[in-house]
Amino acid sequence: MFRTLLLLVGALVLATGCQATHMKQTDTAKKQPDAVLPSLAGAAGGETHVITLKNGLRILIKEDDRFPLASVKLWVHAGSGYETPDIAGISHLLEHMVFKGTEKRAMGKVAMDIESVGGNLNAGTSFDYTVYYVDVPADQWRLGLDTITDMAFHSLIDPNELESEKKVVIEELERGEDSPNRRLFKTLQSMIWKGTSYEWPVIGYHETVLGITRATIKQYIAENYQPQSMLLTVVGKIDPDEVLAEAERLFGHLRNTQPLTPPEIIEVPQIGQGPRVVKMEGKWNKVYLAAAFPIPHSGSVENTGLEVLSHIMGGDDTSRLYRTFKYDRQLVDDISATTIPLERGGIFYISATLDADKVDEFWTGLNTELSAFTPLDFTDQELDRAKLNLESSLFLSKETLSGLASKLGYMEFFEDGEQAEKNYLHDLRQVTRKEMDELYHKYVRPDQLAVAVLVPEGNGVHEDKLTAITNEVWPVKDAAQAEAVVTQDAAPEEMALPGGSKLVLLPDSTLPYTAMSLYWVGGDGELTPDQQGLAALTATALTRGTMRMSATEVQDFLSDHAAALSSTSGRNVFALETKFPTRFTDDLLPLITETLTSPAFDKTEVARAKQDQIASIKRSEDQPLGLAFRHLFPFLYKTGPYALLRQGTPEGVEGFTNADIIRFWNRQSMQPFTLAVCGQFDRAAITKFAKDIARTLTAPVSEYEFTTPEWGQEREMNLKLADRKQSHILMTFPVTGKTDLDASAELSMLNAILSGQSGLLFRDLRDKQGLAYTVTSMLWQSTNTGFITLYIGTSPDTVDKSLDGFRKVLGELAATPLPDEELARARNILSGEYYQNHQSLISRSRQAASLVTRGFDRDYDDKLIERAKSVTPEELQNLVRQFMTPDKAYIMTVTP
Repeated sequence: MFRTLLLLVGALVLATGCQATHMKQTDTAKKQPDAVLPSLAGAAGGETHVITLKNGLRILIKEDDRFPLASVKLWVHAGSGYETPDIAGISHLLEHMVFKGTEKRAMGKVAMDIESVGGNLNAGTSFDYTVYYVDVPADQWRLGLDTITDMAFHSLIDPNELESEKKVVIEELERGEDSPNRRLFKTLQSMIWKGTSYEWPVIGYHETVLGITRATIKQYIAENYQPQSMLLTVVGKIDPDEVLAEAERLFGHLRNTQPLTPPEIIEVPQIGQGPRVVKMEGKWNKVYLAAAFPIPHSGSVENTGLEVLSHIMGGDDTSRLYRTFKYDRQLVDDISATTIPLERGGIFYISATLDADKVDEFWTGLNTELSAFTPLDFTDQELDRAKLNLESSLFLSKETLSGLASKLGYMEFFEDGEQAEKNYLHDLRQVTRKEMDELYHKYVRPDQLAVAVLVPEGNGVHEDKLTAITNEVWPVKDAAQAEAVVTQDAAPEEMALPGGSKLVLLPDSTLPYTAMSLYWVGGDGELTPDQQGLAALTATALTRGTMRMSATEVQDFLSDHAAALSSTSGRNVFALETKFPTRFTDDLLPLITETLTSPAFDKTEVARAKQDQIASIKRSEDQPLGLAFRHLFPFLYKTGPYALLRQGTPEGVEGFTNADIIRFWNRQSMQPFTLAVCGQFDRAAITKFAKDIARTLTAPVSEYEFTTPEWGQEREMNLKLADRKQSHILMTFPVTGKTDLDASAELSMLNAILSGQSGLLFRDLRDKQGLAYTVTSMLWQSTNTGFITLYIGTSPDTVDKSLDGFRKVLGELAATPLPDEELARARNILSGEYYQNHQSLISRSRQAASLVTRGFDRDYDDKLIERAKSVTPEELQNLVRQFMTPDKAYIMTVTP
């Protein structure tokens, strides 16, 4: 089903492009009579149009005027599942090459054209398809279509660039080896799908990638890039008739060169070879374990029942496995279950993270649970909750235009179009306990079990022991047993509340959902150095129960209402956010009130929150970038909340008491707050809620001070993370805070110029020098301080070369004024990203609450974008000279 979209398994490997075989058809196409196209003008607004051209290429068009944007995607029925073992990874490498130059666009110009108008583009490779996509301002949809066409059919595949890009892909491959979850899935797919084209990872292997030639890519294209195997989707504020005419002009002349061969379905064996266990040792802090069972392909009628089953078993914090092994027995940091249905076959996937000394106990418990498990005892509440949340997830996929385009495209490409959604919702409502019980015993069986586990070195975990536990606790059965309230849109509104708090209302009637963001000043700014991590711990504990409801009751309540409630802390802020279907407003507001005014801070829940925070610290230090960003702020700053470790230290977290949390919350909650509400809502109910909370919580306090911190004296830090493949470099420069709007606009422009696939860093260090898969820049600003960071992930032997590359780019920026087209591109990126990043309701409520809480106008970002329009090349030169000279750099590296 499209709802999976393969993102869970990392199957979409975002990168770059391809070339098709139909270039020589252009002259012939000019001789063909114009196609007679259907008129779409008389159709109802917002209708989804699907038209099939004479060559078999389908076109899906949907007008949606919620935002001044258009999303264009081209789906090609060709991915790693269409490869042979000797060319594993060719689909992904081909997708990379599209950005290395086309017949009419030089290297880097593809990204330049789109980002220069404020759009973004990318491509992704999966097992079953490759997709090329661009999101652009609505008035640039023709450019989007033209670029998609250029990407898919006119890439040069230059031999020299191909050799350079292979190195980048190898860097990306090695980067994936540093991710525990990617390594687990790669291992399991080779076990579950051995002997099929799903056996190898989408990215391929070192030897196969290095062996691919231009001729091999051309042959692959000739066999797989057929118009009858493609779908074009265009969604947004567009004219359907104009889009159809342009699509016919660009794609109508393409010809098929061979018949379609339907994919061969991978059948689930009646008797499996399990249990099978593969153990991999490494320098990890934690044990990462995953268990998989083969299930049918995505077109199977059994998948909806399997999806409900997996959700109740391990879909969220209310699930059976989570409650048993995380909440009750505290054997794991996290555990989940899900289904991954692909076009030819699928996987039922259970994963957990835990400590090495708990593996045997956990594995015994899990096998005991699975051996006796029966969906027949699922409660009505569990069943209704799972169905509601799966339905809600499907509905919310329409929130953004890009999400809507993906959903519609996947349904049309692999299922029965929009009818698939109706069928799924019907099937979802009909799922029964008996059906799930039959599916569980048919597919979740020890003889089908494949297990992969990553463990710290010298851990005492043994494959034979895990296999023996399964055989003893969950023995294989014989074959016979195995078979057995809505407001109209109005203008945004701000109002004062008691105690100095504020309410911001942002009506949007598009979806029947309400998003609320409540922000206070404070967070780490309320802490002393010996309290680092306390704000984060309080945020976690805050939503785990009230004086009236236990943590599990709160979780059940939220799940029963398809709602979310979370709390976070920052360097200078503390926040609580919620999102829920508007029809449940009268149920949710009392819970939020209780959470804020009478949190339980139960000792058992606080202990669990501590365990989670310590586990999170250890997990972050298993990832190179996690390790880097955990220590970046204390490296850069020596005073104020910026100098603290956000999550603290394991020892410090363990030492906090309930009294510490209660004292912090009492102090934090007295601060004035800003509540921003976006979506459909009952204005009177929300206003009353906000006023009541303000009267109850806030008390006279001294005005919060956003401090200007001192910077560290040490300019270099090297962190070691053994047994990894890549080095990661952060070159950071201190800059001003957001209070200086002019400087912030200039810095935002400079960051846009440096970052992205068409950015100066990418063009130089990746496209020209092939130093890395990822190279970019990042801008972070608080009120009175900030920094801009240049980042690259590269080979250990090219660290110095990468640093020299950074210095060279900055030196050229300081010495030579940028051309006007670079500034135009940056301005469009700023405005384009603004719309793209603020489509969801919660992102808009969060933006408003965050800005107002920090003392800025709600339209601060609009002012910044407007100011950016007047930034000159000379101002950017002066900016680089002022802030980004080599003597001002702080350099952090993470090396093996």
